[in-house]
Amino acid sequence: MAEIGWITGAGSGLGRETALRLARRGWRLAVSGRNRERLEALAAEAPVGTIHPYVVDVTDREAMEAAAAAIREEMGPLDLALFNAGDYEPMGLDQFDADLFRRIMEVNYLGVINGIQAVLGRMAPGGQVVLTASVAGYRGLPRAAPYGASKAAVISMAESLEPEFRARGLRLRVVNPGFIRTPLTAKNDFHMPALMEPGAAADALVAGLLGRGFEIHFPKRFTRVMKVLRCLPIRLYLALTGRMLRG
Repeated sequence: MAEIGWITGAGSGLGRETALRLARRGWRLAVSGRNRERLEALAAEAPVGTIHPYVVDVTDREAMEAAAAAIREEMGPLDLALFNAGDYEPMGLDQFDADLFRRIMEVNYLGVINGIQAVLGRMAPGGQVVLTASVAGYRGLPRAAPYGASKAAVISMAESLEPEFRARGLRLRVVNPGFIRTPLTAKNDFHMPALMEPGAAADALVAGLLGRGFEIHFPKRFTRVMKVLRCLPIRLYLALTGRMLRG
């Protein structure tokens, strides 16, 4: 019997490419986003009958609940829920904007919370809930305060909930990618080390889904450096990020 999954943020980038790869492996997938045309184009590109669009905004809690109920009714219990929808906008202190923090947090953090609430009770035994965060959530980075804070919140929340998920026979996991070439990262005006194409990032994500670890991170040559920086004493780390800002 085919495994069943739900991917949000599937209209483009990492979500889209991951959906295609899982569909080609025989999965039946519900894919979500706000743009119906993009979702239907994705379904048309995948093997027939493998991808089923559900138009939904992750910031709408009731709509997420309704989508999860419809997916459970029409497709069956979920083996995978990948909450991948995200938003990003660089911001320096001169452009400080509380509304931007709110917008980013609504999508990147509360959108994930809405997803978790929607699928609790609708997962298959042993199913996994996978949350797309970012290495930007490891520590604060210049001009990434709204985005990094939202991703740090996802990581912390997942670490808090993982033991209870495990006790219920479910898996809660976090994806921490580096830079991926998307319309969102195109907003950056700086060099992005180890920039990945969406297809290569999706290959790494799918390989990670087949593993057992709590964290899936890629590309390793970049994420391992970020993990080292995570361990630096705060004085050294702030001196380094200060130089990044001047650069």
